[in-house]
Amino acid sequence: MSEKQLPFKILDETAKSFPKFNATGRILLIKFNSPGEEQEPTAYLKECITAITDYLVDEVPDRDLVGLRNRNTENVQDKVVGISLRRRDQLKPDVVWAVLGKVNQSNARFVLSDRLEVHMDHVRMHVGNGNDGVKTKGRSLNVLSAIKRSIVVVKAVFCVWLTHL
Repeated sequence: MSEKQLPFKILDETAKSFPKFNATGRILLIKFNSPGEEQEPTAYLKECITAITDYLVDEVPDRDLVGLRNRNTENVQDKVVGISLRRRDQLKPDVVWAVLGKVNQSNARFVLSDRLEVHMDHVRMHVGNGNDGVKTKGRSLNVLSAIKRSIVVVKAVFCVWLTHL
């Protein structure tokens, strides 16, 4: 989806990476385009929320976790509206609209003409194919020392009896 087709204008976009936590964050500062005269504002807002969600999570794999937070920057008294971390395939535009639709009904100041700050938190999940499939459980110490390239600590007690023949 190109930027000309989006129903909102991106005023600022920032990304930050947190390698220690295997996470990234993106912040969008957007302003919605004005709806057409014949278009209902609620339907237009739902279309905008769908476009924002698709724009943000387009390149995120389905197994990764994604969370969204929205904040109205023009009215500081408004609280942040957030959607907790969930798998990307579970974060559908309908889920986002279900949360924001309730806010829209109860908060008249959360309108289309304000600037909106959208935070996306993306946590990359491990695939689990590491360690080359080396199994160490149930192997003797000689075989284990040949396979492993790190320090091996033996916690078992061995009784070694020396006998003379």
